[in-house]
Amino acid sequence: TGIGARREFRIGPMRIAGRRRRPSGEKPPLPREISAGGWIWIVIGLFLVVIWVSLFAFPGTTVWWTDRDLTVLRWLQDLRSDGLTSVMESLHALGSPWFIRPVRWATILILVFYKRWRHLFGMLGSLFFVGAVVNAVEIAVARPRPFVEIIGSWEGYSHPSAPVAGLAVTFGVMAMALFPQGRARNLFATASQVVVLTLIVARLYLGVDHPTDALVAGLFGYAVAVVAFKVFVPETAFPVVNQRGVTAHLDVEGARGAAIKTAVREQLGLQVLSVEPFGLEGSGGSTPLRITVAGRTAQEPEVTVFAKLYSQIHLRSDRWYKVGRTILYGSLEDEVKFSSVRRLVEYEDYILLRMREAGLPSAEPYGIVEITPEREYLIVTEFLYGAEELSDAEVDDSIIRQGMLIIRRMWDAGLAHRDIKPANVMVHDGEVKLIDVAFATVRPSPWRQAVDLANMMMILGLRHDPAHVYQIALEFFTPDDIAEAFAATSGITVPSQSRSAHKQHIADGRPDLIETFRAMAPPCEPISIQRWSRRRLALSAGALLALLWAVGFVIDNLTGAGFV
Repeated sequence: TGIGARREFRIGPMRIAGRRRRPSGEKPPLPREISAGGWIWIVIGLFLVVIWVSLFAFPGTTVWWTDRDLTVLRWLQDLRSDGLTSVMESLHALGSPWFIRPVRWATILILVFYKRWRHLFGMLGSLFFVGAVVNAVEIAVARPRPFVEIIGSWEGYSHPSAPVAGLAVTFGVMAMALFPQGRARNLFATASQVVVLTLIVARLYLGVDHPTDALVAGLFGYAVAVVAFKVFVPETAFPVVNQRGVTAHLDVEGARGAAIKTAVREQLGLQVLSVEPFGLEGSGGSTPLRITVAGRTAQEPEVTVFAKLYSQIHLRSDRWYKVGRTILYGSLEDEVKFSSVRRLVEYEDYILLRMREAGLPSAEPYGIVEITPEREYLIVTEFLYGAEELSDAEVDDSIIRQGMLIIRRMWDAGLAHRDIKPANVMVHDGEVKLIDVAFATVRPSPWRQAVDLANMMMILGLRHDPAHVYQIALEFFTPDDIAEAFAATSGITVPSQSRSAHKQHIADGRPDLIETFRAMAPPCEPISIQRWSRRRLALSAGALLALLWAVGFVIDNLTGAGFV
């Protein structure tokens, strides 16, 4: 065989189909591409910019455009009749705030209900940008209303038409934010464009706009909405999913599924048979997958491995979460920050290896797979057949001791998990194993280790008698260790899953576990982890200004002072 020839051999139960090193300059399997429709709207946007520049650079063009506009308006004026005028006055209401604003607020409420914040910010950004540009161009151009008999209501200068731009951008963001790519979006976009054209015809008939005022405004509003969502809210990373819950998971069908199969085969040498999501409800920081690969023999034709798909969306979500947490609670002195998705998966793989070196029971790592450079990566590990979350497993003395022993070994090895919760503590064939170690810390601060102990005791106390859990914990830790652990425990240190389970525990009439364990341990002053810093002050000031702007934006729109 020559250099680079494909090969096939077996390791354990897995069939190795050969490996290929991807050249660094090769086009990725999932390039970030804008569709043909997106490019059309980009070209339209650039065309409008050229038109506006020509109005300033060549004032004579204004006269040329006005002559053509008046020809159309005079023709429409000759068609006026009492009946047709009544119809056009009714259609003119499509551009009024009484129609546009309820539609916008309904869209905002839908996005808030489904917790699709990226789409919400894309919508608000598009509305704000169009409003700002329309107001600026309107004042700069200062085009008067048409020199024909005006029989409709109007306000301000003529170019561009603010009501048309407002309706167009509203329908544009609705199409991009509420409908997934495909037939439904196309039908809504077509219908909405007909409505915008209807408003344009009504305004031209009533003589309140020039044709170029209305057409430019309509194209501009739609172009901004489409381009903004294509660039800043790409559907490959932010799918339109109209259901509540965690929606940060990526679709592994179609092109992405094929790219995953190819990458796993070429980089790990595993012949992939199927890829499917697994345990999405318990994961918000990645997309967990169950991957079936070819086995070794006819008796074992298939083997299952576990994988987590990380992308830039997960990294951004983590960064925004930390920004919010910094504002509420302050910075943490040993926070792990990741500059890229690749660094995140490399770190998790490293932590898995460190944990196994320390004798901590966890899933065996198989490797890292690059799907799209710097954007999407896969970390592949052992699949724990038949494993149960701690909240679903039978918790006895053996399970409690194993849980305490894991924390003890992490302390001795200089590790902290940082996310001890039922979903990350699995019981597999009677053995407790830790998973999801992406945010673990090497050589952590002492309070980090103390918090791990408190969280482990809490989730065990949810399934067993707290007094018994405390007595077994004393086999591995001193009373002062436990006292410090719960002295450092607060809302920020308890994972959301554990916090929700603890609230339900109290709602069922059972005691508060944190206070129960504190009462058992020696007295200890609360350990505050809140820290004020210049960064926290700056973020808090920025958040306050953004909140004030948002309140003003809402008030303006409710009172009628804002853009359409």
